[in-house]
Amino acid sequence: MKMRIFFFLIFLSLHIPVKGQVPGFFMKDPSKKVELPFILSGNLIIIPISVNGSEPVNFLLDTGVKTNILFSKSIGDQMNLQYTRKLELVGADGKALLSASVSPNNPMDLGPVEGQLQTLLVLDEDFFELEAVLGLPIYGVIGYEFFKYNPVKIDYDRAVITFYDTNRVKWRPLGFKKLTISMDNSKPYVQGKVKQLFGEEVNTKLLVDLGANHGLLLNLETSKDLQMPPRYLESELGRSLGGDLVGYVGRVKSLKLSGIRFTDILTSYPEETEFSYIIKESGRNGSIGSEIWGRTRMIIDYRRDRIFFKRGSTFGNPFEFDMSGITPKMVSAEDKRFYIAGVRYGSPGFMAGVQEGDEIISINKIPIDFWELSDLIKLFRSEEGREVSLGLRRFDEELKEFEDLTANFKLKRQI
Repeated sequence: MKMRIFFFLIFLSLHIPVKGQVPGFFMKDPSKKVELPFILSGNLIIIPISVNGSEPVNFLLDTGVKTNILFSKSIGDQMNLQYTRKLELVGADGKALLSASVSPNNPMDLGPVEGQLQTLLVLDEDFFELEAVLGLPIYGVIGYEFFKYNPVKIDYDRAVITFYDTNRVKWRPLGFKKLTISMDNSKPYVQGKVKQLFGEEVNTKLLVDLGANHGLLLNLETSKDLQMPPRYLESELGRSLGGDLVGYVGRVKSLKLSGIRFTDILTSYPEETEFSYIIKESGRNGSIGSEIWGRTRMIIDYRRDRIFFKRGSTFGNPFEFDMSGITPKMVSAEDKRFYIAGVRYGSPGFMAGVQEGDEIISINKIPIDFWELSDLIKLFRSEEGREVSLGLRRFDEELKEFEDLTANFKLKRQI
Protein backbone atom coordinates (compact mmCIF):
# COMPACT_ATOMS: atom_id res chain seq x y z
CA MET A 1 0.00 0.00 0.00
CA LYS A 2 1.33 3.40 -0.88
CA MET A 3 1.11 5.92 1.92
CA ARG A 4 0.46 9.58 1.36
CA ILE A 5 -0.97 12.38 3.47
CA PHE A 6 -3.30 14.30 1.17
CA PHE A 7 -5.36 17.28 2.25
CA PHE A 8 -6.42 20.76 1.28
CA LEU A 9 -6.33 23.62 3.79
CA ILE A 10 -8.91 26.34 3.27
CA PHE A 11 -6.85 29.18 4.69
CA LEU A 12 -3.93 31.30 3.51
CA SER A 13 -1.30 31.42 6.25
CA LEU A 14 -0.80 30.13 9.76
CA HIS A 15 2.26 32.09 10.79
CA ILE A 16 1.75 34.65 13.53
CA PRO A 17 4.81 36.95 13.53
CA VAL A 18 6.56 37.83 16.77
CA LYS A 19 8.57 41.03 16.91
CA GLY A 20 12.33 40.52 16.86
CA GLN A 21 12.19 36.81 16.04
CA VAL A 22 11.85 34.79 12.85
CA PRO A 23 10.09 31.44 12.49
CA GLY A 24 12.37 28.75 11.10
CA PHE A 25 14.84 25.97 11.86
CA PHE A 26 18.38 26.88 12.90
CA MET A 27 21.54 25.28 14.30
CA LYS A 28 21.79 25.78 18.04
CA ASP A 29 25.53 26.48 17.90
CA PRO A 30 27.45 28.20 15.08
CA SER A 31 28.82 25.54 12.73
CA LYS A 32 29.35 24.81 9.05
CA LYS A 33 27.07 21.78 9.28
CA VAL A 34 25.50 19.26 11.64
CA GLU A 35 24.21 15.73 11.06
CA LEU A 36 20.79 14.38 12.00
CA PRO A 37 20.27 10.58 11.83
CA PHE A 38 16.80 9.57 10.72
CA ILE A 39 14.63 6.47 10.55
CA LEU A 40 14.04 5.23 7.00
CA SER A 41 10.76 3.36 6.54
CA GLY A 42 9.43 2.60 3.08
CA ASN A 43 11.75 5.36 1.73
CA LEU A 44 10.06 7.85 4.06
CA ILE A 45 12.16 10.01 6.37
CA ILE A 46 11.12 9.94 10.04
CA ILE A 47 12.74 12.21 12.64
CA PRO A 48 12.17 12.20 16.43
CA ILE A 49 11.28 15.75 17.54
CA SER A 50 10.56 17.24 20.96
CA VAL A 51 7.83 19.91 21.02
CA ASN A 52 7.65 22.32 23.96
CA GLY A 53 10.11 20.20 25.91
CA SER A 54 8.06 17.01 25.50
CA GLU A 55 9.47 13.54 25.01
CA PRO A 56 10.49 13.18 21.33
CA VAL A 57 7.84 11.79 18.97
CA ASN A 58 8.20 10.74 15.34
CA PHE A 59 7.56 13.30 12.60
CA LEU A 60 7.56 12.66 8.86
CA LEU A 61 9.76 15.00 6.80
CA ASP A 62 7.70 16.20 3.85
CA THR A 63 8.45 18.73 1.10
CA GLY A 64 4.85 18.36 -0.08
CA VAL A 65 3.30 20.33 2.80
CA LYS A 66 3.49 23.97 3.82
CA THR A 67 2.47 23.72 7.45
CA ASN A 68 3.62 21.51 10.32
CA ILE A 69 0.91 19.06 11.38
CA LEU A 70 0.29 17.09 14.56
CA PHE A 71 -2.06 14.16 14.11
CA SER A 72 -3.31 13.96 17.70
CA LYS A 73 -5.11 16.55 19.82
CA SER A 74 -4.56 14.36 22.89
CA ILE A 75 -0.79 14.35 22.26
CA GLY A 76 -0.93 18.12 21.69
CA ASP A 77 -2.62 18.56 25.07
CA GLN A 78 0.13 16.51 26.71
CA MET A 79 2.66 18.87 25.09
CA ASN A 80 0.82 21.81 26.68
CA LEU A 81 0.11 23.39 23.31
CA GLN A 82 -1.88 26.62 23.32
CA TYR A 83 -4.55 27.02 20.63
CA THR A 84 -5.71 30.25 19.03
CA ARG A 85 -8.38 29.23 16.53
CA LYS A 86 -10.17 26.44 14.68
CA LEU A 87 -9.99 25.57 11.00
CA GLU A 88 -11.89 23.31 8.62
CA LEU A 89 -9.98 20.83 6.44
CA VAL A 90 -11.23 19.13 3.30
CA GLY A 91 -9.94 15.63 2.58
CA ALA A 92 -8.33 14.69 -0.69
CA ASP A 93 -11.46 12.72 -1.56
CA GLY A 94 -13.26 16.07 -1.75
CA LYS A 95 -15.87 14.90 0.72
CA ALA A 96 -14.64 14.45 4.28
CA LEU A 97 -14.48 17.48 6.53
CA LEU A 98 -12.16 17.56 9.51
CA SER A 99 -11.55 20.19 12.15
CA ALA A 100 -8.18 21.28 13.48
CA SER A 101 -6.76 23.69 16.06
CA VAL A 102 -3.94 26.16 15.39
CA SER A 103 -1.09 26.31 17.90
CA PRO A 104 1.47 29.08 17.15
CA ASN A 105 4.96 29.88 18.43
CA ASN A 106 6.17 26.45 19.56
CA PRO A 107 9.82 25.40 20.03
CA MET A 108 10.81 22.14 18.29
CA ASP A 109 14.02 20.35 19.29
CA LEU A 110 15.91 18.02 16.91
CA GLY A 111 19.15 17.82 18.91
CA PRO A 112 21.69 20.12 17.21
CA VAL A 113 18.87 21.87 15.29
CA GLU A 114 15.92 23.74 16.76
CA GLY A 115 12.70 25.06 15.31
CA GLN A 116 11.75 28.51 16.56
CA LEU A 117 8.22 29.96 16.70
CA GLN A 118 6.75 26.98 14.90
CA THR A 119 3.04 26.80 14.16
CA LEU A 120 1.36 23.42 14.43
CA LEU A 121 -1.93 22.47 12.85
CA VAL A 122 -3.36 19.96 15.34
CA LEU A 123 -6.10 17.57 14.24
CA ASP A 124 -9.00 17.53 16.69
CA GLU A 125 -9.57 13.82 16.06
CA ASP A 126 -6.58 11.49 16.43
CA PHE A 127 -5.28 10.11 13.15
CA PHE A 128 -2.93 7.16 13.56
CA GLU A 129 -3.45 5.28 10.30
CA LEU A 130 0.23 5.74 9.41
CA GLU A 131 1.20 3.44 12.24
CA ALA A 132 -0.84 0.66 10.66
CA VAL A 133 0.74 1.03 7.19
CA LEU A 134 4.33 1.89 8.18
CA GLY A 135 4.72 -0.29 11.24
CA LEU A 136 5.85 2.44 13.64
CA PRO A 137 4.07 5.39 15.25
CA ILE A 138 4.07 8.69 13.31
CA TYR A 139 2.61 11.67 15.15
CA GLY A 140 3.05 14.51 12.69
CA VAL A 141 4.64 16.12 9.64
CA ILE A 142 7.19 18.90 9.24
CA GLY A 143 7.46 20.62 5.88
CA TYR A 144 8.53 23.93 4.37
CA GLU A 145 9.80 25.50 7.60
CA PHE A 146 12.59 22.91 7.91
CA PHE A 147 14.02 23.72 4.47
CA LYS A 148 13.36 27.41 3.95
CA TYR A 149 16.68 28.93 5.17
CA ASN A 150 19.34 26.22 5.02
CA PRO A 151 20.63 23.72 2.44
CA VAL A 152 19.69 20.21 3.53
CA LYS A 153 21.48 17.11 2.28
CA ILE A 154 19.61 13.80 2.45
CA ASP A 155 21.71 10.65 2.26
CA TYR A 156 19.30 7.73 2.01
CA ASP A 157 22.17 5.21 1.97
CA ARG A 158 23.42 6.33 5.41
CA ALA A 159 20.01 7.48 6.74
CA VAL A 160 21.55 10.83 7.68
CA ILE A 161 20.49 14.44 7.06
CA THR A 162 23.22 17.09 6.88
CA PHE A 163 21.90 20.51 7.87
CA TYR A 164 24.23 23.21 6.48
CA ASP A 165 24.87 26.79 7.44
CA THR A 166 22.80 29.02 5.18
CA ASN A 167 25.88 30.33 3.34
CA ARG A 168 27.37 26.91 2.58
CA VAL A 169 26.99 24.83 -0.61
CA LYS A 170 27.36 27.86 -2.86
CA TRP A 171 28.65 25.77 -5.76
CA ARG A 172 27.58 22.47 -7.30
CA PRO A 173 29.30 19.61 -5.46
CA LEU A 174 31.42 17.28 -7.59
CA GLY A 175 29.39 14.51 -9.25
CA PHE A 176 25.99 16.07 -8.55
CA LYS A 177 23.47 17.18 -11.17
CA LYS A 178 21.57 20.43 -10.73
CA LEU A 179 17.81 20.76 -10.91
CA THR A 180 16.19 24.19 -10.88
CA ILE A 181 13.16 24.34 -8.60
CA SER A 182 10.28 26.79 -8.62
CA MET A 183 8.56 27.52 -5.33
CA ASP A 184 4.78 27.74 -5.45
CA ASN A 185 2.80 28.12 -2.21
CA SER A 186 5.96 27.08 -0.31
CA LYS A 187 6.30 23.82 -2.25
CA PRO A 188 9.13 22.89 -4.68
CA TYR A 189 8.46 21.97 -8.31
CA VAL A 190 10.81 20.69 -11.01
CA GLN A 191 10.55 20.07 -14.74
CA GLY A 192 10.81 16.46 -15.88
CA LYS A 193 10.47 14.64 -19.21
CA VAL A 194 8.15 11.65 -19.03
CA LYS A 195 8.43 9.02 -21.76
CA GLN A 196 5.25 6.97 -21.80
CA LEU A 197 4.96 3.41 -23.08
CA PHE A 198 2.99 4.78 -26.01
CA GLY A 199 2.87 8.36 -27.18
CA GLU A 200 5.33 11.21 -27.16
CA GLU A 201 7.71 12.36 -24.48
CA VAL A 202 5.85 14.87 -22.31
CA ASN A 203 7.35 17.86 -20.50
CA THR A 204 5.81 17.95 -17.03
CA LYS A 205 5.77 20.15 -13.93
CA LEU A 206 6.19 17.84 -10.94
CA LEU A 207 6.02 18.40 -7.20
CA VAL A 208 9.07 17.22 -5.22
CA ASP A 209 7.21 15.16 -2.62
CA LEU A 210 9.37 13.42 -0.03
CA GLY A 211 6.30 12.58 2.06
CA ALA A 212 4.86 10.21 -0.55
CA ASN A 213 6.40 6.78 -1.05
CA HIS A 214 5.19 6.33 -4.61
CA GLY A 215 7.63 6.71 -7.49
CA LEU A 216 5.90 8.89 -10.05
CA LEU A 217 2.33 10.19 -9.84
CA LEU A 218 0.59 11.69 -12.88
CA ASN A 219 -2.73 13.53 -12.92
CA LEU A 220 -4.21 12.65 -16.30
CA GLU A 221 -6.72 15.51 -16.19
CA THR A 222 -3.93 18.09 -16.33
CA SER A 223 -2.77 17.36 -19.90
CA LYS A 224 -4.24 15.73 -22.99
CA ASP A 225 -0.77 14.32 -23.72
CA LEU A 226 -0.78 12.16 -20.57
CA GLN A 227 -2.33 8.74 -21.15
CA MET A 228 -3.17 5.67 -19.12
CA PRO A 229 -0.73 2.83 -19.98
CA PRO A 230 -2.09 -0.30 -21.68
CA ARG A 231 -1.58 -2.38 -18.52
CA TYR A 232 -2.66 -1.15 -15.12
CA LEU A 233 -4.15 -2.26 -11.82
CA GLU A 234 -6.87 -0.58 -9.82
CA SER A 235 -5.42 0.21 -6.41
CA GLU A 236 -5.53 2.30 -3.27
CA LEU A 237 -2.88 4.95 -3.81
CA GLY A 238 -2.62 6.28 -0.28
CA ARG A 239 -4.26 7.06 2.99
CA SER A 240 -5.54 10.62 3.30
CA LEU A 241 -6.87 12.66 6.18
CA GLY A 242 -10.29 12.34 4.63
CA GLY A 243 -10.21 8.73 3.49
CA ASP A 244 -8.44 6.56 0.95
CA LEU A 245 -7.19 7.96 -2.35
CA VAL A 246 -7.99 5.54 -5.15
CA GLY A 247 -6.87 5.19 -8.74
CA TYR A 248 -4.61 3.02 -10.86
CA VAL A 249 -1.01 1.85 -11.00
CA GLY A 250 0.87 1.33 -14.25
CA ARG A 251 4.29 2.12 -15.67
CA VAL A 252 6.03 4.72 -17.80
CA LYS A 253 9.11 4.01 -19.89
CA SER A 254 11.25 6.66 -18.24
CA LEU A 255 11.53 9.92 -16.33
CA LYS A 256 14.44 12.22 -17.20
CA LEU A 257 15.65 14.78 -14.65
CA SER A 258 18.62 16.96 -15.59
CA GLY A 259 20.29 14.24 -17.64
CA ILE A 260 19.62 11.37 -15.21
CA ARG A 261 17.07 8.86 -16.46
CA PHE A 262 14.94 6.59 -14.27
CA THR A 263 13.45 3.71 -16.27
CA ASP A 264 10.40 1.43 -16.16
CA ILE A 265 8.89 3.40 -13.29
CA LEU A 266 5.80 2.37 -11.36
CA THR A 267 3.38 5.25 -11.80
CA SER A 268 0.22 6.16 -9.90
CA TYR A 269 -2.79 7.65 -11.70
CA PRO A 270 -5.30 9.03 -9.16
CA GLU A 271 -8.93 9.40 -10.08
CA GLU A 272 -10.14 12.92 -10.75
CA THR A 273 -12.00 14.55 -7.85
CA GLU A 274 -13.99 17.74 -7.42
CA PHE A 275 -10.80 19.34 -6.08
CA SER A 276 -8.72 18.48 -9.15
CA TYR A 277 -9.18 22.05 -10.35
CA ILE A 278 -6.67 23.13 -7.67
CA ILE A 279 -4.02 20.92 -9.29
CA LYS A 280 -4.94 22.16 -12.76
CA GLU A 281 -4.72 25.80 -11.75
CA SER A 282 -1.25 25.26 -10.28
CA GLY A 283 0.03 23.99 -13.62
CA ARG A 284 1.19 20.84 -11.88
CA ASN A 285 1.05 17.51 -13.74
CA GLY A 286 1.94 15.23 -10.86
CA SER A 287 4.64 14.51 -8.30
CA ILE A 288 7.89 12.65 -7.74
CA GLY A 289 7.83 10.64 -4.53
CA SER A 290 10.40 9.03 -2.28
CA GLU A 291 10.48 5.75 -4.22
CA ILE A 292 12.50 7.76 -6.77
CA TRP A 293 14.31 10.22 -4.48
CA GLY A 294 15.25 7.34 -2.15
CA ARG A 295 17.55 6.04 -4.90
CA THR A 296 19.60 9.24 -4.80
CA ARG A 297 21.65 11.48 -2.58
CA MET A 298 20.19 14.96 -2.76
CA ILE A 299 20.76 18.50 -1.51
CA ILE A 300 17.67 20.70 -1.25
CA ASP A 301 18.42 24.42 -1.34
CA TYR A 302 15.23 26.49 -1.30
CA ARG A 303 17.01 29.84 -0.92
CA ARG A 304 18.83 29.35 -4.23
CA ASP A 305 15.95 27.60 -6.04
CA ARG A 306 17.81 24.38 -6.72
CA ILE A 307 18.30 20.72 -5.94
CA PHE A 308 21.57 18.84 -6.42
CA PHE A 309 21.32 15.08 -6.76
CA LYS A 310 23.31 12.03 -7.81
CA ARG A 311 22.77 8.29 -8.03
CA GLY A 312 22.65 6.38 -4.75
CA SER A 313 23.51 2.74 -4.11
CA THR A 314 19.96 1.53 -4.92
CA PHE A 315 19.60 3.56 -8.14
CA GLY A 316 19.68 0.47 -10.39
CA ASN A 317 17.15 -1.56 -8.41
CA PRO A 318 13.96 -2.31 -10.37
CA PHE A 319 10.71 -0.60 -9.42
CA GLU A 320 8.54 -3.44 -8.17
CA PHE A 321 4.89 -3.51 -7.15
CA ASP A 322 3.38 -5.98 -4.70
CA MET A 323 3.39 -9.50 -6.24
CA SER A 324 1.14 -11.18 -3.66
CA GLY A 325 -2.07 -9.17 -4.00
CA ILE A 326 -2.13 -8.82 -0.20
CA THR A 327 -2.26 -5.54 1.73
CA PRO A 328 -0.89 -6.14 5.25
CA LYS A 329 -1.34 -3.72 8.13
CA MET A 330 -0.35 -3.66 11.78
CA VAL A 331 -2.80 -3.19 14.63
CA SER A 332 -0.42 -0.88 16.53
CA ALA A 333 3.27 -0.56 17.36
CA GLU A 334 2.48 -1.46 20.97
CA ASP A 335 0.45 -4.51 20.03
CA LYS A 336 2.56 -6.03 17.26
CA ARG A 337 -0.09 -7.96 15.36
CA PHE A 338 -0.41 -8.01 11.58
CA TYR A 339 -3.64 -8.53 9.69
CA ILE A 340 -4.85 -8.68 6.09
CA ALA A 341 -6.44 -5.35 5.15
CA GLY A 342 -7.25 -6.36 1.57
CA VAL A 343 -6.70 -9.03 -1.08
CA ARG A 344 -6.74 -8.26 -4.81
CA TYR A 345 -9.11 -10.46 -6.80
CA GLY A 346 -7.30 -13.05 -8.90
CA SER A 347 -3.92 -12.46 -7.23
CA PRO A 348 -1.68 -15.25 -5.84
CA GLY A 349 -2.86 -14.49 -2.31
CA PHE A 350 -6.49 -14.57 -3.37
CA MET A 351 -6.07 -17.89 -5.21
CA ALA A 352 -4.39 -19.35 -2.11
CA GLY A 353 -7.47 -18.54 -0.02
CA VAL A 354 -6.20 -15.55 1.95
CA GLN A 355 -9.12 -13.44 3.18
CA GLU A 356 -9.50 -9.88 4.42
CA GLY A 357 -9.39 -9.82 8.21
CA ASP A 358 -7.09 -12.83 8.58
CA GLU A 359 -4.35 -12.37 11.16
CA ILE A 360 -0.80 -13.32 10.15
CA ILE A 361 0.85 -15.47 12.81
CA SER A 362 3.89 -16.69 10.84
CA ILE A 363 5.72 -16.08 7.56
CA ASN A 364 7.63 -18.95 5.97
CA LYS A 365 7.27 -20.77 9.32
CA ILE A 366 9.01 -17.92 11.18
CA PRO A 367 6.80 -16.48 13.98
CA ILE A 368 5.48 -12.98 13.31
CA ASP A 369 7.38 -11.64 16.36
CA PHE A 370 10.57 -11.79 14.29
CA TRP A 371 9.16 -9.68 11.43
CA GLU A 372 8.67 -5.97 10.87
CA LEU A 373 5.90 -4.69 8.62
CA SER A 374 8.50 -3.20 6.26
CA ASP A 375 10.14 -6.65 5.93
CA LEU A 376 6.83 -8.21 4.92
CA ILE A 377 6.20 -5.53 2.30
CA LYS A 378 9.72 -6.06 0.91
CA LEU A 379 9.10 -9.80 0.77
CA PHE A 380 5.92 -9.34 -1.26
CA ARG A 381 7.86 -7.19 -3.78
CA SER A 382 11.03 -9.25 -3.83
CA GLU A 383 11.19 -11.79 -6.65
CA GLU A 384 8.74 -13.33 -9.10
CA GLY A 385 8.32 -17.05 -8.44
CA ARG A 386 9.39 -16.86 -4.82
CA GLU A 387 7.46 -19.22 -2.58
CA VAL A 388 5.64 -17.73 0.39
CA SER A 389 3.88 -19.56 3.21
CA LEU A 390 1.60 -17.59 5.52
CA GLY A 391 0.35 -18.98 8.81
CA LEU A 392 -3.07 -17.39 9.31
CA ARG A 393 -5.60 -17.15 12.12
CA ARG A 394 -9.21 -16.68 11.00
CA PHE A 395 -11.77 -15.55 13.57
CA ASP A 396 -15.52 -15.99 13.48
CA GLU A 397 -17.81 -12.95 13.20
CA GLU A 398 -18.00 -12.54 16.98
CA LEU A 399 -14.17 -12.79 17.30
CA LYS A 400 -14.55 -15.51 19.93
CA GLU A 401 -13.46 -18.61 18.04
CA PHE A 402 -10.80 -19.07 15.40
CA GLU A 403 -9.09 -21.60 13.19
CA ASP A 404 -5.45 -21.67 12.12
CA LEU A 405 -4.62 -22.41 8.51
CA THR A 406 -1.78 -22.10 6.03
CA ALA A 407 -1.79 -20.31 2.66
CA ASN A 408 0.98 -21.19 0.19
CA PHE A 409 1.58 -19.30 -3.05
CA LYS A 410 4.25 -18.02 -5.42
CA LEU A 411 4.81 -14.35 -6.07
CA LYS A 412 3.75 -13.20 -9.52
CA ARG A 413 4.49 -9.89 -11.17
CA GLN A 414 1.13 -8.30 -12.02
CA ILE A 415 2.19 -5.02 -13.56
